[in-house]
Formats: sequence, C-alpha cells, structure tokens
Amino acid sequence: MTPADDARPGGAGNAVTPLERRYRRLLRAYPPGHRAGHGEEMIATLLVAEAGRRVPSWREARALVAGGLRARALDAGRVPALGDGAHLGVTALAAVNLGVLLPYAGSVPVWTALAAAALLAVTRGRIGAALLLVALVGGKVAAVALGRPWLDETLLPVFPDAPWRLPALYSTGGPVAPVAAYALAFLGLLALAARRVPVRTRTWRWWLVAPLVAGADPSSWLSVQPGSAREMGRVALEVALLCLAVWAGRVAADPRWAVAGALAVTPVIVACVENTLAGGYGYVLYGRQELSHLGVLVLLVVAAGAAPLRARRRVLL
Repeated sequence: MTPADDARPGGAGNAVTPLERRYRRLLRAYPPGHRAGHGEEMIATLLVAEAGRRVPSWREARALVAGGLRARALDAGRVPALGDGAHLGVTALAAVNLGVLLPYAGSVPVWTALAAAALLAVTRGRIGAALLLVALVGGKVAAVALGRPWLDETLLPVFPDAPWRLPALYSTGGPVAPVAAYALAFLGLLALAARRVPVRTRTWRWWLVAPLVAGADPSSWLSVQPGSAREMGRVALEVALLCLAVWAGRVAADPRWAVAGALAVTPVIVACVENTLAGGYGYVLYGRQELSHLGVLVLLVVAAGAAPLRARRRVLL
C-alpha cells in the first residue's frame, strides 16, 4: 500500500463509505472528462464538508446534478450545433421508431431487429450504415402502410404479441404518419452524410426510450387514455426532455436542442394534419385534449429555440 493510496478517498487504506458511493453516483451527471480531471478532488471536498452523514443532503445532491447537467450542456458546444442537433433529433426518431415496433416483434421480427440495428448505428455515429438501415425499414413501413408486399409478404393487420393489449399496427390513421418519422430520420442522416458533419457517440440511455414509448402509434400519439400508466409515462418523458432542451438552450446559448426537438415533434404535427384533413373512418379525431397536448409540445420547441436568443441578448446587455 502506498501513501497515495492511503490518502485517496476510497483507496486501499480507506473503505468506501455509503456516502462516498452515493456521491460517486451523483457525479455521473458530469461529463467523463470533467470527472477524470476533477472528480477525486470534488469527492474529497464533499466528504469533508458532509462528514458524519450517510446520505448526501438534498441541497448538495441537487447542486451536483444541476452542475453536472450544466457542464454537459456547455461541453456539447465542442461540435457544430446544427449538425449535432440534427443527429440528436435523428437519435430520438430512431428510438421512437423501434419503440413503435417492439410490441409486434413476434409478427415482424426481422424488421424490428433492423430498426434496433438502425438505432445502434445512429447512436454509434455510423451514418452510412444508419442511412441504409433507416431507408430499408422506412421503405418496408411505407409498403405495409400502403398495403403492398415488399421484400416479404407482411401486410396489415399486424397484431401485437401477448401480453400487449394494443390495436393492430398502424390501424388508427393513414399511411403518411407512420412514414414521416422514417422520412425525417433519412433526410437528417442524408444531410449529415452530405456535409460530412462529425457526430458524437450517444449514450446507451437512448435505448431506454424504446420500451417507454412501446406501441405508441404515430397517428394516435397525441391521444392519451385516462388512467394508462404507460401513456402517462410517455407524456411525462416527452415533456421532461423538451423542458430540459429549453433549460440547456438557455444555459449554453445554443440552438442544438431546439433543432433536435423540432425534428422529434414534426412527425406528430404531420399525423395531426393527416388525421384532421381525413377526419373519416379509421382516423383519429382530435379534440381539445389532443390539441392541447400538441400545443404544449410546439410551445416547448419554440421556447427551446428562443432560449438561446434570449441568453445571448442578456450577455450583450
């Protein structure tokens, strides 16, 4: 054992305390580079300040999480804003596209697996592979929605696997809404590939989005069944992410999160327009609740776009 080990919190001479373990979990809010450069110093300071406690105080925990998110927002500025925002938006679309297919994986296993591969390629920054996979799955979704066999004999209706209690796939609207998310993802990837924009590797946490939005038909995305924990969780997730985009845009004076939010919300707007124009049998009829839901999403995206402008004006003043 060396003196350095003995002096280091949690080193060979000191058992790691419950308080230190909890602080290390909270420090994961910070970017890896920040943790590598300042993590041990922050831990040592916190352990001295909070000596005798078993759990961090609420004030310290909140400050660490807020500081970590702020550091991540500022750290994002190392890559071009528009390209990074487009890649972030495409990542969200790929996660949602996979989530839509998950409850039907037993009936369309190959296409669900390809949608998962598309999300993997997007999150790993493999733009060329992602472009091919999104085009392939998007083409199949378009063919299924239009009732035309392509590459295999899959046609509607496609029913969910047990124990999912959901309507048949793409049964609540027209053919435009299911294709919109794939079309936007394809165009976003095409722009990134054409401009050779450097992209970052995205966190594995994007894989958690897919099960949270599982079975959410694009045409009925705005409809929320009262008492459905799954749908209420989906709404809470989308509102929380968009609120975080507003906050990050204000902190970093950066529009990348507004770009990502606009890409993610556009398919919902397309579905609303399609259903409203059709307004017939088999289409979702939007009422006050659905329009209010859409209004909240659009308002948050607009706020995310305005936040950087306001922050810059405040700096100039």
